[in-house]
Amino acid sequence: MLPDTPTRVNKGRIHSLESFGTVDGPGIRFVVFMQGCPLRCLFCHNPDTWDASRPVQYEWTAEQLLEEVRRYWNFIHRGGVTCTGGEPLVQAQFVAEFFRLCHEAGLHTCLDTSGSVWNEHVRQALSHTDLVMLDIKTLDDSLHPRLTGMSRTNNQAMLDYLEQQGIPTWIRHVVVPSLTDNDERLHALAEHVAHYSCVQKVEILPYHTMGRYKYEDLHIPYPLADVEPLSAERKQNAISIFRQHVACEVVG
Repeated sequence: MLPDTPTRVNKGRIHSLESFGTVDGPGIRFVVFMQGCPLRCLFCHNPDTWDASRPVQYEWTAEQLLEEVRRYWNFIHRGGVTCTGGEPLVQAQFVAEFFRLCHEAGLHTCLDTSGSVWNEHVRQALSHTDLVMLDIKTLDDSLHPRLTGMSRTNNQAMLDYLEQQGIPTWIRHVVVPSLTDNDERLHALAEHVAHYSCVQKVEILPYHTMGRYKYEDLHIPYPLADVEPLSAERKQNAISIFRQHVACEVVG
């Protein structure tokens, strides 16, 4: 068992920072993009965050990061702080320590995660998390490895734990033509999500190609080169399907 206070870790490896975020949780937020991700999602628009050993902009202690956050207090104190990535829970101990300090400072904490990492350090981080934005790629166990390179076991374990602990959750789902833009799969996911009282909102995220240039910069083949961005009509279709099943807010 881990102690109540997270084990101190020296430094977090931070890809980048956003001081005036408006789409990563409620209100205006300070957004921390952590380096490293175990998934290799076909539709990822941040491949530069995959490699945990890649050079980063910042290597800071949790205290140093909080000092940076305080510089923007007047803007974000009614919103809060969000850790995203990459996958922030690759560095779960650092996130736990940083969020604990944020709580001591009176800041709301939000975790944007794929749920791909699941261990005791993650549960420690969740104990200091006010809101989780959980990205569910698909419920299809045969499709999930093709989409991400991993099974969906950890993602499901996290959702069940969030329900058990009553941690407010927003579900995010990327709708990709020919892959997840499928009415049967959308109905199945919406019905699944409807069983979880912790879910307060569903965000439908249409697939786009805005991150394609990053693959070119990294000399990585773009895996969905033949896939067009999701149309407005198909995005609205996905929203309508979810609204048939869930009682919470559905946005896109």
